[in-house]
Amino acid sequence: MRYQEELDSYDEINVTSMLDLAYVLLIVFIIMTTAAVQGIQINLPKASNQPSLAKPKTKAITVTAEGTIFLDTFPVTMEQLESTLLQYKAADPTLPVVVKGDATVMYQSVIDVLALLGKLEITQVGLVTQNLVK
Repeated sequence: MRYQEELDSYDEINVTSMLDLAYVLLIVFIIMTTAAVQGIQINLPKASNQPSLAKPKTKAITVTAEGTIFLDTFPVTMEQLESTLLQYKAADPTLPVVVKGDATVMYQSVIDVLALLGKLEITQVGLVTQNLVK
């Protein structure tokens, strides 16, 4: 009769020990990953609270909702914008420019300004947007 009991199939698998091992490995991987992400310790320079005396070189082009174009704070036409930017580019070949377009402005107005910058071979161009609120 004992021989018959040994031949009966064993229907249960105890997975508790495998789950314990999986949890331990998961914790080890989490600890190792967070330890690797911290980076290298360096001494960062301190910012000065003195105002900078250097003139800002970046030029701002603003397109309002009505389609008016401003260079810094002065309203200009596309022809005036082109001639003024040519003068600035002659003085500084690496002239940085930021373009600010109103959210309700016609898309074509901003594209016209970007096309003009491309025509003048101004490559350092930034587009200003609002920060996303989280």
